[in-house]
Amino acid sequence: FLGGMAGLFLVFFLLFFGQLSGLLGLSLALLLPLLGYTLPDFVIASVINNRKRSVRRQLPNMIDLLAISVEAGMGFEGALSLVSEKMGSPLPREIRRALNEIRMGRPRAEALRDMARRLQVEEITSFVGAVNMAEELGTPMAQVLKIQSHEIRRRVRARAEEAARKAPIKMLFPLVIFIFPALFIIILGPALIRLMESGFF
Repeated sequence: FLGGMAGLFLVFFLLFFGQLSGLLGLSLALLLPLLGYTLPDFVIASVINNRKRSVRRQLPNMIDLLAISVEAGMGFEGALSLVSEKMGSPLPREIRRALNEIRMGRPRAEALRDMARRLQVEEITSFVGAVNMAEELGTPMAQVLKIQSHEIRRRVRARAEEAARKAPIKMLFPLVIFIFPALFIIILGPALIRLMESGFF
């Protein structure tokens, strides 16, 4: 809302100083408030998507490290603390926040669920659910972590294959808009010039 108001204020400012007139003025009067209103959402959505990609990229390696640490005899929270110190990016920061909440007395299941809610990544939600279920049922944590590592790697592979299938369709629009017209100009341009010189047109 503030971005839209800023765009509107800029339009009034340019109108007041006589910098806008005619079709250009009308176009900017419509475009600037709309741009100011939509740009913050676009920027925030881009930041969120980059954060989620970073989390998904690190998650398989993080779970492998957790599994190795737990198999070596560390407790789950100690393994989480070790992993969060060894890695950077949003995922370890969220893990450290959850660990701080646990140290202050919050139940581990609740702290991990809130971490998954903050990250809003499907794989994290599945991982947290499996860890909490294993704790309730008394299942060995190392076994659960191994299963989760295989499952998350399978999902990452499936997502990469899906993105690869979509790539040709996404490439079609830039080809049609930018490359094909340039090719037509290069290929047909000389022929058109010769036809014009010969008086065909």
